[in-house]
Amino acid sequence: MSPILKIFVLPASFIFICAGILTILGGHITPGGGFQGGAMISAGIILCLLVFGLEDSPIELSEDFISAIESIGALGYVILGLIGLYFGGSFLYNVGTDFYSIVPNYIVNIFHYPDVTNAGIVPYFNILVGLKVFVGLTAIVIAFMAFRSLSDEKEEEK
Repeated sequence: MSPILKIFVLPASFIFICAGILTILGGHITPGGGFQGGAMISAGIILCLLVFGLEDSPIELSEDFISAIESIGALGYVILGLIGLYFGGSFLYNVGTDFYSIVPNYIVNIFHYPDVTNAGIVPYFNILVGLKVFVGLTAIVIAFMAFRSLSDEKEEEK
């Protein structure tokens, strides 16, 4: 790739990543949310991977990091779902919006915001979904790029 493209890509990737984080954090009051924000973060990282290559990319994601983030996203989603099941009566119930008489005060204080944009546990779901989507899309591209580099090495050996 050309040096001009390499100079442009890294700042553009950080802008994509910051916009994705903003989309995830504001997803409960604006259009967007976890899926869209996770895809935007992944797009920034994938752009760096495509321009710089898998080995020379300034943004490096190890397999352990990807596995840990994906596990945190999945486990957190299940835990928040079980919180809704325990306090609201159904899996993924939005605790903190209307069950003040049933839910203990320490749970209400964690999930309740004292303004009109109160979304209960929805912002936390957006964060966890964003993590899962970011890791899933990025891992797919990394796997394809690694497979391609392995196939290119085998062709060179022949």
